[in-house]
Amino acid sequence: MKGRDRLELIVLAALWGGSFLFMRLAAPAFGASPLAAVRVAVASAVLLPLLLLTQPKALAACRGRWAALAVVGLLNSALPFVCYSFAAQSISGGLAAIFNATTPLWGALVAWLWFRERMDAQRMLGLALGFAGVLGLAWDKASFKAGAQDTGLAVLACLAATLMYGVAANATRRWLTGVPALALATGSQMLATVALAVPATLAWPSQPASATAWGAALALGVLSTAVAYVMYFRLIAQVGPANATTVTYLVPLFAMLWGGLVLHEAVTPSMLAGGVVILLGTSLATGWWRPLGAARQP
Repeated sequence: MKGRDRLELIVLAALWGGSFLFMRLAAPAFGASPLAAVRVAVASAVLLPLLLLTQPKALAACRGRWAALAVVGLLNSALPFVCYSFAAQSISGGLAAIFNATTPLWGALVAWLWFRERMDAQRMLGLALGFAGVLGLAWDKASFKAGAQDTGLAVLACLAATLMYGVAANATRRWLTGVPALALATGSQMLATVALAVPATLAWPSQPASATAWGAALALGVLSTAVAYVMYFRLIAQVGPANATTVTYLVPLFAMLWGGLVLHEAVTPSMLAGGVVILLGTSLATGWWRPLGAARQP
């Protein structure tokens, strides 16, 4: 991975770390599906003019691939955004981001099952270690007791979202190779907007959202979605899905930072311990860290 790619990875992590703060601010006012719909609609409104002005011929690369774009729009945007907007109403942004860090684990597992990518003993150990960290953290934080079901459901929603991210990264690799990053980001967000239009309309809140909630929703759409997804799809094209999804190593750090600075969210010892185990397992499973002396993937 080149220096420019690493820098872009850090910027992307800061933007996606901010998304957990924005969801915490906006989700209680909008609800899960309306906030997700606003997010993808705003991103589409930013991306489509940009695409038409700068890369009008890029749309030609989408011909015959609209079904694949729809799958990616659903699995990489619409459904995960609903899941995280739901979770943001019950758990802290830092905790949600730690669960989000399992995305490369799912990506590696799906690549192994789908593309038959080689999975050596070190990577298998990483998968086992990473999922053990998830289980330990979920066991500590999730509750399905009366009056506290939302916490457990929030954890499950986060894990469902990360599984979908892992599938979407590999679907992008399988069906959308060669599509320019801006066209891919625009098409997927537009199709996600269509998919969420009816659910969001039916669930739209009766009380108008505050200016703070709208500001957070707009920042979520512009910064953490429109800008971030162009960067993300470019990274997939440049360094591959496995390396691109390692951005989630850094997202929890920024999510905890923004949440601590703005919302004064606490970082507990169990969160730190679980996060370390998850990141260690993920780095092994994706080949990012090779402690036994083998060369790390570029």
